[in-house]
Amino acid sequence: MNEEDLGKSIQHARQSAGLTQQELCQKAELSYSTLAKIERGAIKSPSIFTIQRLAQVLGIDLNELVGNSGAHKQADNPKKRSKTGIRFVYFDVNGCLLKFFHKAFTKLSADTGLGSEAVESAFWHYNDAVCRGEITLDDFNNRFSEKLNIPKINWMDYYLDAVEPVVEMQEFVKWTADNYLVGLLSNIMPGFIDGLKQRQLIPDVHYDVIIDSSEVGALKPEAKIYEVAQERCGVPANEILLVDDSRTNLMAAEHMGWHVLWFDDFEAKESVERIRSSLEPEVTSAPAPETANFAG
Repeated sequence: MNEEDLGKSIQHARQSAGLTQQELCQKAELSYSTLAKIERGAIKSPSIFTIQRLAQVLGIDLNELVGNSGAHKQADNPKKRSKTGIRFVYFDVNGCLLKFFHKAFTKLSADTGLGSEAVESAFWHYNDAVCRGEITLDDFNNRFSEKLNIPKINWMDYYLDAVEPVVEMQEFVKWTADNYLVGLLSNIMPGFIDGLKQRQLIPDVHYDVIIDSSEVGALKPEAKIYEVAQERCGVPANEILLVDDSRTNLMAAEHMGWHVLWFDDFEAKESVERIRSSLEPEVTSAPAPETANFAG
């Protein structure tokens, strides 16, 4: 079964269960765009954990849903485990994969003639609400512009134009994805991760899980977002590593039993080396060669 057939199988199972795409997304805690792409067959080798979750929600056997589809490739080709037991690595986005977006405040301030303090104050007034999914991005843009008393702005454009990839993380994330299961765990606004992918601002790898705060309805360091992240990645807490630039977020993850490492984008090279060292794979000893028995 290829990706297109898998998508049709999921669509048929969903329709048989009497669920709309939106209803299935809510029950499976999956983004609408991800489900739509899976049903279209647009995602190559979708995460086995995502397919397992869909099968569970739809109440059908995983093998019945996927047959011999590409989703089994990950299970058939298991990734490595580090010496400390890590199998899954979650990366933060802002401040870890990307240099933070303060340039966007400067640009907006210059475009509007408003002071930087006024711009930032208005922004942070609504940021948590939109990143938690309590308001839409359109709502955020409207409220942000009204607070500043300016015509409606498109914050996503300012953000995407301002952020820059952390160069040292580009190849490192690719190396990590080749050796371990990887995911994104970010406090972020709706649609921004897709926008970052389209502009190739984050590493172009297969992410086994993407935890978008605006879809989960919770922000780091709230317990809910870590609980959802752990459930979706499908590995025990002591096999998960979070790489983040916020010590508060890291302490919350550590409280959940995760491994944690702080990323400092001012010392990106040194930070990457620390993470790489912690991901040194465990060494499995080869079985001793059999010796011939010459006894008579």
